[in-house]
Amino acid sequence: MSSKILSNIKFSVLDLVPVTQGNSAQHAMKNALDLAQHVEALDYTRFWISEHHNMDSLVSSATVVLLGYVAQGTSKIRVGSGGIMLPNHAPLVVAEQFGTLATLYPDRIDLGLGRAPGTDQRTAMALRRERQESVQDFPNNIQELQNYFTNEDLGEPVRAIPGEGLDVPIYLLGSSTFSADLAAKKGLPYAFASHFAPSQLFDALHIYNNSFAPSSALQKPYSMACVNVIAADTDAEAQILATSLYQLAMGIITNVRRPLQPPVQSMSGIWRDEQKAMITNMLHYTFIGSKETIEKEITAFATKTQVQELIVVSHIYDHEARKKSYTILSEIFTS
Repeated sequence: MSSKILSNIKFSVLDLVPVTQGNSAQHAMKNALDLAQHVEALDYTRFWISEHHNMDSLVSSATVVLLGYVAQGTSKIRVGSGGIMLPNHAPLVVAEQFGTLATLYPDRIDLGLGRAPGTDQRTAMALRRERQESVQDFPNNIQELQNYFTNEDLGEPVRAIPGEGLDVPIYLLGSSTFSADLAAKKGLPYAFASHFAPSQLFDALHIYNNSFAPSSALQKPYSMACVNVIAADTDAEAQILATSLYQLAMGIITNVRRPLQPPVQSMSGIWRDEQKAMITNMLHYTFIGSKETIEKEITAFATKTQVQELIVVSHIYDHEARKKSYTILSEIFTS
């Protein structure tokens, strides 16, 4: 039986649409839809896709297009961005795009927003055309975006059509206390990227929960944390599957871009001690093992953080093994 705390929180999925070694971008996109259909049947709450650019291992750059593809192929699971990197886009364009999605798929679309570039600095310049961002740009752009979704702009010369008057929930994403403070001040739900940036998780949650100001969007704090989960029948099998995630992290810290690699029996000889230490720190909130192991660790994490929702990303090379990992996790939160 799962603990009471797990029965009281929601479980969702973050997919970065990974390309696996030996397979195509189209294969990765089809896998994304298949995974969404799979977790929908398992009663996960939402399926989010994150915006990334110029990465051989991820093909989620045209995030809105993929969201439409997934939404069309599913029927009840919420579909959204985890997130759209707002500094890369004009708020009006984002409002129109998500207004279009919300018109096509009513009451199913989420808009998660981040302020990181989702890529390297050179690619960020190509996206943003050398526009320099000030500290107030992100809060101001969020406000502009919110204004486009309200009915108050009917007399304004620039309107988001479709978009105006639609209920598109906005979530703020972040990996620092800045985003936590902003989400609290604006009275928006907050998702922390603890799957790759664990260090400020508890500081951010403390600031968010204690500074939260109720808004028309949300009356009390709603916090979410993203974690890595790799579940299998045994701890030993899961540890082998996790080597694909470790190799992906190696590529991040060494700037070696390549598709998601098959698992190996051991990372010995692949990473040096200092690299292992860096990756272990980066992936601190990674839960690897059998159903029993995962349940124990996830319960402890949820108890300590008191988040209302867990968003789970699983970088597993074999697609069927990745689906099985989400199946095992679902058995924990539905038992």
